[in-house]
Amino acid sequence: MLPGKKLQNNAMLYTLITFVALFIITTTVAVIYYVKFEEQRKIAETSRDELGQVISSQEQRKGLGKIVGEKQRSESYLGKMTDYLDEMVTLVTGHLTEDTSAQAKMSSANSKVNEMLETLGAANLDPNNETAEKIGLLQIIEKLKTTLDNTVQAAIAFEEQLTQLHKQFEDSMATGFEKEQALLAEKEQYKQQVENIKLDYDKLKALLKSQTEEQVQILMADLEKERNNFAEQKQQLLKTQAELKIAQSTMSRAKEELAKLVPPPDSEIAAFTPDGKIILIDDQAQIVHLNIGSDDHVYPGLTFSVYDKSMPIPRNGRGKAEIEVFNVGKNISAARILPSKTQSPIILDDIIANLIWDSDKENVFVVSGEFDLDDDGDIDRDGADKTRAIIKKWGGRVDDIISVDTDFLILGQPPRVLRKPTFEQMEVDPMAMEKYEASLQKRVEYKEAQNQAKILSVPVLNTERFLYFIGYKSQSGRPEAF
Repeated sequence: MLPGKKLQNNAMLYTLITFVALFIITTTVAVIYYVKFEEQRKIAETSRDELGQVISSQEQRKGLGKIVGEKQRSESYLGKMTDYLDEMVTLVTGHLTEDTSAQAKMSSANSKVNEMLETLGAANLDPNNETAEKIGLLQIIEKLKTTLDNTVQAAIAFEEQLTQLHKQFEDSMATGFEKEQALLAEKEQYKQQVENIKLDYDKLKALLKSQTEEQVQILMADLEKERNNFAEQKQQLLKTQAELKIAQSTMSRAKEELAKLVPPPDSEIAAFTPDGKIILIDDQAQIVHLNIGSDDHVYPGLTFSVYDKSMPIPRNGRGKAEIEVFNVGKNISAARILPSKTQSPIILDDIIANLIWDSDKENVFVVSGEFDLDDDGDIDRDGADKTRAIIKKWGGRVDDIISVDTDFLILGQPPRVLRKPTFEQMEVDPMAMEKYEASLQKRVEYKEAQNQAKILSVPVLNTERFLYFIGYKSQSGRPEAF
């Protein structure tokens, strides 16, 4: 290689090495500066966050001087704010606070204020009350002052009223003393009058005693006379009762002899009297027409039992069918057929009857006992009332007791007699004894109705016969039947 060329190559090599070294140094310095910059940036962000916790950006724009006020060069704004807080707490509590947090100082001040308000009985002035409008200590003091002024005025008024009452009391005492003296004088007068009345009473007592002895003797004589009259009347009554028994015995024997010669009349003959007959039959529509109408006082809803025209009405009252009137004309009416016997169909001229209804007169009934109208085995609570209601509905009259005017006695089952209540049961139910006595009375009335019906020959029908005779047996089980 030429010497000049070699020198040139070395210079280039040195230059390249120098450039590389400078590049490495520059890069190293840049990296160091970058790392330092990142550390400073993080420190700045941390400082900014901490500053944001102390003061907001809006407050920063406003300025701490305007928020806190003037401070000395050696003071900080936070320290100045703390001094202001200490002065405020001292103003409220009256003494210097301990070196604690601002929150603890405010909490202590609030606690002391609340304790004072509770002591003063001013709970409605609680500044921590979140439900009420916020108020300040000055307002509380003003209200307390107003309350104190009102209390002072009330005390003054009360003292004036007390003075007035004291004066009235003294006046009343003076007036009472005067009245007391007047009453004492009046008492002496009454005492003298009582002594005079006592003397008069003793005189009247002696006089009455002498007259009473004479009256007692007269009354004893009258009593003896009445006793003698009573004994005579008792003898006469015993004689009359003996004669009545003889007469009743003679009459019973005469009835027995008469019954052997002439059978007694059937007392139930009225129950077997037909009220009308069938004049037309529509088997397809299950409708029949009757020979009675509005002129005979027939009305819709009336039911009848249908009996064979060639046979007498059976003793149990059960017919071949039951019918219910739904259309009434002047002299005829139409009725729908209720359950009937297929083996014994309704034919023309079959007779109809209803024990209650009568075209000419009002039948009189007496109802006694307990009834199972729907035939479910249980006594109906208001069975007797339902029976009376249907009798009245179909033109009959219901009496309470049997008389010579009674046509029929509808007799249910004997009323149940309740067990006599114990003392413990009467304590639980004060009406228990009354209920027991009422059940006894119903049983007595039931027996009395039976006896009177027998004496007066009144026909007696049980529940089943009654329902058959009025053509209502098939409907009695319906809830709305009565």
